[in-house]
Formats: sequence, C-alpha cells, structure tokens
Amino acid sequence: MRVIAAHISMRLANGDSMTNKICYIVGAGYNYGLDFYIQNGDYVIAADGGYDYLQKHGIPADLVIGDFDSIAKPPPLSNAITLNRNKDFSDMFEAIKIGIKKGYEYFHIYCGTGGRFDHTFANIQALTYLSQNGKRGYLVDKDCIITTITNGSITLGPNCSGYISVFSFSDISTGVYLKGLKYTELENNTMSSTCPMGVSNEFIGVESTVSVDDGTLVVIFPREHLCCIRN
Repeated sequence: MRVIAAHISMRLANGDSMTNKICYIVGAGYNYGLDFYIQNGDYVIAADGGYDYLQKHGIPADLVIGDFDSIAKPPPLSNAITLNRNKDFSDMFEAIKIGIKKGYEYFHIYCGTGGRFDHTFANIQALTYLSQNGKRGYLVDKDCIITTITNGSITLGPNCSGYISVFSFSDISTGVYLKGLKYTELENNTMSSTCPMGVSNEFIGVESTVSVDDGTLVVIFPREHLCCIRN
C-alpha cells in the first residue's frame, strides 16, 4: 500500500476535515492499490468485482452494487443491490448516482482503469457527469489521477512535481487559464477537443491553477499528488 495519509492531508488543505466527506468507489478494473484511509462519514461502494478487491484489502463496503458479471456469484449481503445485466448504465455509473443521492460531493474512484479501454473512457465520462453537477471525481490510475473540471478550477500545491496534462473534453472550452506551470501560461485562451495542445506540461515548484470559464477540461497529474489539491 502507498501512503494512506494522503487523503487526510488533502482534507486539511481544504479546511475543516469534517466537511469534506468522500465517497470511495471500487470497480472491477485493474487493482493498482487501495491506498485510502476511511474517516467517519465517508462511504465505500463496491461496484461489482470491486467487492473482491475490498475483501482482499480488508476494507468493509457500505454498499455493493452490480450485475455481478465479474464475480462468481452475488455476495450474500443485506447491503447488496443486484442490477439487471440488460441495463443502460455501467455498474460504476449506478454507484456514482447513489453517492450523489446520499449527498457526497467528492468521489475517489479506484480500479476504474486498465483492461477494456471502453470502460475506462466511460469512467472519464462519469467524471464529467460529476463535474457538470457541481461535484468532483478523481479516477485513480496506476501512476496518475484523472479528473475533470466544468466551469471551474483546480489548484495544486507547490510540492507537486512531474507532468500535468490538460485537454478539452468539450468541443470548445473558453476562458482557459493555466498558471504556475512551465509551459503555455494561458490567459483567457480557447481549447478544443481536436487539438492536444495541453499535453505534458510540468510543475515548477509553485502553486498551480487550471481553470475554465465555459466548458469541461480533463486534467491528468501524478497519482502521489492527490494530497496536494487545494480545491
């Protein structure tokens, strides 16, 4: 396991640690480590095969949901919801919708990448659903974090290093600002989904901000810097 204190640090950076409850969702993709620390008020959802991963790590699930096509049989639990396999939305997306109904604004999604690329892309779309509904989701990959911002911003602390990439998920994103990064100090710029101009920027040891006035941006940065997010 990696440093499990990372999420505590993120909460302290955000202010009152009791106001930023997190909904953790564990899917059936590749397991690159469940390095999270549960605090009072957090909520853990296993999406289908994520139940097996949680069991192996000794992490209790508050809810298990899925059509259970990636495990041998549905878990014999009172907190399990079995979905019809002929459904419109993925198990992960159904889990996200439940987290929203329960009032959570921050979602950390594990085991949602690797394997089938269509599932990974669907989870990036789910991040966009969250950001367009005023929430924030972080998709945890092996070496990076993927998040989206819609008509808003994300700020990372001065301890970040390595690469950060920014892409427009909307056809056109306007009012894009990049500050505190090595390349392309954008001021009120326009980005499009057909031009990858924001790939492989770099942190320079100062606080950095990515913001957009109108549109949705995908932001990718090193996994170990989840704790450096300021908003």
